[in-house]
Amino acid sequence: MSTTRFSSDDGDLDKLYEDFAREDVQPLWTQHGLLPATPDGLSPFLWKGATLRQLAERAGDLVGIDRGGDRRVISLSHPGLNGLPFATHTLWGALQYLKPGELAPAHRHSPAALRFVTEGEGVWTLVNGDPLAMGPGDVILTPSYTWHEHHNPGKAPMIWFDGLDLPLIRNLDAVFFEPGPDTLSPYDPVATSESERRYGTSGLVPLSPSDALKVEAPASGVHSRLLAYRWADTDAALTRLVSAAGNGYASVRFSDPATGRDVMPTLRAEMHRIAAGGKTPTTRTVGSSVWVVYRGEGTSVLNGERYDWKAGDIFVVPSWAAASHAATSDADIFVLSDGPVIEAVGLGGTETVAES
Repeated sequence: MSTTRFSSDDGDLDKLYEDFAREDVQPLWTQHGLLPATPDGLSPFLWKGATLRQLAERAGDLVGIDRGGDRRVISLSHPGLNGLPFATHTLWGALQYLKPGELAPAHRHSPAALRFVTEGEGVWTLVNGDPLAMGPGDVILTPSYTWHEHHNPGKAPMIWFDGLDLPLIRNLDAVFFEPGPDTLSPYDPVATSESERRYGTSGLVPLSPSDALKVEAPASGVHSRLLAYRWADTDAALTRLVSAAGNGYASVRFSDPATGRDVMPTLRAEMHRIAAGGKTPTTRTVGSSVWVVYRGEGTSVLNGERYDWKAGDIFVVPSWAAASHAATSDADIFVLSDGPVIEAVGLGGTETVAES
C-alpha cells in the first residue's frame, strides 16, 4: 500500500507533496485528528448472549477440533475496527465452545489469556501440565508462553469467555505461537491443582516455590502464581462487600496472592456486583474494557446512550467513555481491561462525572 499523496492548489507545494509520497513520508500539518482532545477511537458496542450461544452451538455441529485450528472460538469483532477480530484496540474477546468428549490439544503463544466460564462443568484446562478444573464463574489463567490444553470428559458442552491481549501484542509485533505434541497430557481428575494447593489460601504465601510448579519465583510479578480463581470465593467476597458498602454495588480485582499485582502484566480482571435497584456512579477511565454479564439484568449508559443487558451479553466500554451501570435484578459482571498497561506507562486515570 502506497503512502497517501496529499495535494494543494499551490503548484510548488503540490510538487512537494508528490515528492513526500514518493519517498514514503507525510506532512504532520495535514494529519487532522491525529492528536484528539480525548480518546475517540471506538464507540460502545454490545453483543447479545442468546445470539452468540446459538452461533456457538451451530459451530459445534459444523466445525471440528483438530490440528488445523485447535480451538472452536468465535471472536468478537467490533465494527469500528475495520473487520479485525478484536473487541477493542488492545483486547481480544471471544466465546469458546467445547463439546462433550472433545480434547483441544496443547499449544502456547506470547499473548496472555484467561478464561471466564459462563456455562457448563467438568472441563479441565492443563497449564504446563497442572490440571485446573473449570466451573461456572471460575477464572482460569493461561499466562504468556504457558502450554495449555482443554479436556471435556463429561457429557455436556462448556462455554467460556476467552480474554487475550492479542491486539496489543500484535501491535507490538511480538506474537509467537507454537503447537504442542499430538499426545495429550495425563492428569488426575480428582486432585487439586498444584497452583491452588500452594497459592489458594488468601493472604498466606509459601516462602519457597515448589520445583514441581516450574514457574518463576512467587514475587517475580510476571504473572499470578495462582492460576484458578473459584466462583465460590468470588461470590463470598462480593456478598461481604455489598453488605459492608451499603450502596448496592461492589467490585473485586483478581490479583497475584504473592504480590497483590494484577493477574498478568497486560490484563486486569475484575468482578462487579450490582444489587437489584443499585446504580454505580458515572465514571470515565483511561483504557478500554470488555464486560461479560454472568447473571442478572440491567442497563448501562455509555456516552449518553442506553444499553440494556442480561446474562450472557457482552459489551465494550471504550477508553474515557462516560459509563454508569444499574441493575434491575441482582447482577454480576466480569470485566477484562488493559489497565495494567495503561498504568505501567503512566497514563492511568479515572474521574467521576457529576450527575446532571
